[in-house]
Amino acid sequence: MAGEKVRGRAKTKELGEGLLVRSTSCLMKVLLDPTGDPRKIIGGRVTEPHSHPYMAYLQFQTTMGIRHCGGFLVREDFVLTAAHCWGRSINVTLGAHNIKEKERTQQIISERKAIPHPYFNSKLSNDIMLLQLKKKAKLTDEVNLIKLPSGDSQLTPGMVCTVAGWGLLDLNQHTTKLHEVQLEIQKDKECLNHFRKSFNSTIQICVGNPKEKNNSFLKDSGGPFVCNNVAQGIVSFGSESGTPPSVYTRISVFRLWIKKIMRSVKLQGQN
Repeated sequence: MAGEKVRGRAKTKELGEGLLVRSTSCLMKVLLDPTGDPRKIIGGRVTEPHSHPYMAYLQFQTTMGIRHCGGFLVREDFVLTAAHCWGRSINVTLGAHNIKEKERTQQIISERKAIPHPYFNSKLSNDIMLLQLKKKAKLTDEVNLIKLPSGDSQLTPGMVCTVAGWGLLDLNQHTTKLHEVQLEIQKDKECLNHFRKSFNSTIQICVGNPKEKNNSFLKDSGGPFVCNNVAQGIVSFGSESGTPPSVYTRISVFRLWIKKIMRSVKLQGQN
């Protein structure tokens, strides 16, 4: 996530587990995920087991080692996540509550193909990716789909929605159980003030009251921002310290791209 200015020539490099730094008198961003350190839920609580049956836990290999992200099931054979959660040999765990235990509800499926948005870039614009699974998930009470927004979905400042993940609870506090927190949508100016040219209200949502501690954090990347049982956003990036607000990808803008990809796979009979 971001927050601090970094002087110098424009360049991008990975720092640690999920940290991406970009200079140009711009800001330091820590990704809520893989290439750096994925972020966890701050100020939330442990979820009722399997109360978010659409949640997916991603584990994959990068040049920095094994990394983790969140994601969510949108079709039996497709998981939606953040594009910066890309890596080799992505394994997807569905139906999990405690990710370190072998729960009978869990289904572990590897990805057949990772499809990041073609215009994803180092600014984390268009930070969205579809993962085609090697086989269909079996839908159960603990593994199920979540709805995506319609084209006329309206999100307004002040709305309170929920994000869940297995990310950090604080800078050095890890958890193995799924956590959730309720976060308030902010006016665009909050993220423009914090992230300057990195925030684009057309494709991103500003989330998290800066007067509160609650937030998503490292390793929460790729998880859904759920409003009235609809996935409206994807955890993307925020401040290095984990203080709100944070930036989420606005899913409604990418509806046609998502449908096109999933439809083409269905027509090819690959699922």
